[in-house]
Amino acid sequence: MKRILIVVTAVFVALTIFGCSKGKEEGKAEKAKAEAITAKMPQEMSTTIVSTSGGRTNKSKLNMKADKMRMESEMAGGTYTIVRRDLKKVWMVMPATKSYMEMSEGKKEDVPIPEEKVKGEVSRKSVGSETIDGHPCTKYEVTAKMDDKTMTSYQWWATDINFPVKAAAVDNSWSVEYKDIKFGPQPDNLFELPAAYQKMSIPTMPPSVGRK
Repeated sequence: MKRILIVVTAVFVALTIFGCSKGKEEGKAEKAKAEAITAKMPQEMSTTIVSTSGGRTNKSKLNMKADKMRMESEMAGGTYTIVRRDLKKVWMVMPATKSYMEMSEGKKEDVPIPEEKVKGEVSRKSVGSETIDGHPCTKYEVTAKMDDKTMTSYQWWATDINFPVKAAAVDNSWSVEYKDIKFGPQPDNLFELPAAYQKMSIPTMPPSVGRK
């Protein structure tokens, strides 16, 4: 149960802080940067996600194509997650037991697939230029509002591949970076359930859990 919760948390936290958005800048130079962000993000890719938080680092393998995503974290012990937006389903696949659990996709904004805009984004401004993993990037300060909280973070937009290759807290308490990005067709079988795997019920938390 603990491992399942860790995997779910890793998937949903690692990717929801990412996104792609349109910059709203003044002047010709800033307008050019903004236009770069509006370019269509590649739909099929594979990459390694390196995330840090609380002094710990985790690596995850991500494969993605239109409306489909597969992610496997090194902390998951072989378990991986498949998001199928086209089917409105999320599968957690557990090879060790040849089984899987199925969840509803939920609302579109709850699905952890990089989109054209950071979730809850209300503003952004360019604060410089850097090279990240060999990619020339425009560094943005992004402000987003979620519920009643306003958060500010940095995003590094790679201008050569039209992709946000890194995001980080302004206090450096967390960061997420895409490395070894490879754009191109992804095998369809990566996003399908393995044959003969058995469907398991999602465990429910006892009523006493979380109570003091």
